[in-house]
Amino acid sequence: MVDYKSIGLVNTKDMFARAVDGGYAIPAFNFNNLEQLQAIITASSELKSPVILQVSKGARNYANATLLRYLAEGAVQYAKELGCNHPEIVLHLDHGDTFELCKSCVDMGFSSVMIDGSSLPYEENIALTKKVVEYAHKYDVSVEAELGVLAGVEDEVSAAESHYTKPEEVIDFSTRSGCDSLAISIGTSHGAYKFTPEQCTRDPQTGRLVPPPLAFDILAEVETKLPGFPIVLHGSSSVPEEYVDIINKYGGNLPNAVGIPEEQLRKASKSAVCKINIDSDSRLAYTAGVRETLALHPDYFDPRQYGKVARNYMIDLYKHKITNVLGSDNKLANLD
Repeated sequence: MVDYKSIGLVNTKDMFARAVDGGYAIPAFNFNNLEQLQAIITASSELKSPVILQVSKGARNYANATLLRYLAEGAVQYAKELGCNHPEIVLHLDHGDTFELCKSCVDMGFSSVMIDGSSLPYEENIALTKKVVEYAHKYDVSVEAELGVLAGVEDEVSAAESHYTKPEEVIDFSTRSGCDSLAISIGTSHGAYKFTPEQCTRDPQTGRLVPPPLAFDILAEVETKLPGFPIVLHGSSSVPEEYVDIINKYGGNLPNAVGIPEEQLRKASKSAVCKINIDSDSRLAYTAGVRETLALHPDYFDPRQYGKVARNYMIDLYKHKITNVLGSDNKLANLD
């Protein structure tokens, strides 16, 4: 049993409470490799932002659970080396699909887990979430649950269409399950193709796809029923055009990739939404850096040569999100 506190991690409870009160959101960045982890810690440490390191089931299998535990400990020490004396770093399981997986993560030092029973019948979702909560809370580990279904594809998570969260269910669900935060569905979506062209309009000047707006009326109703309760948005990458353009310029093929407009995410960040998940944007920045570097330098074969460029692209991306979208810069409990 690894106690997450012994390796310097924190759970989400305090940072979420401050975020709700302060009208900003905590960045939840997924990572799959060393460059992503370095970029996340560099950006969050320099900007003094709390941060959630998210790991999906697939990413955990890819990294190895034991190595991941030490990567998390290393991340805390790296933040301190960068001058962030009191980092607030969460290691979080994203879209856990079984009790056994969540238990394994708790036992291996995760400070937060998500149990995603959103595809199950309502009562089964409550029962599964409650079981995870009862175990995780023994070790002061935070638990995120999901109510409603997001469309799109990301790792093992896949759904053809979204089902908005029903506001009338949120009080009953959160009370009976005991979850610490709740992911809701208001129109965000997983992946780099969050909407089909048929769901969008086109900007007459640029020809770019313009996605439909998020259902802020549902969010407002959820806030009314659960005042102050931490709300989470999944599938909230913006799919930046500059990275898509670089990828396509240097041999990629990402037609009609479109994400959530940043102005909508800024609006959500000022509400009870205190955690916003971003994954695809980082993948796009990484891939853009790799494709561009190898195209411009076909003689390169050292992974560090293109990995460094990809890492710098991601650092820029994370800093932009923290400062200009989520507003979590300089929000550590202790800025000394």
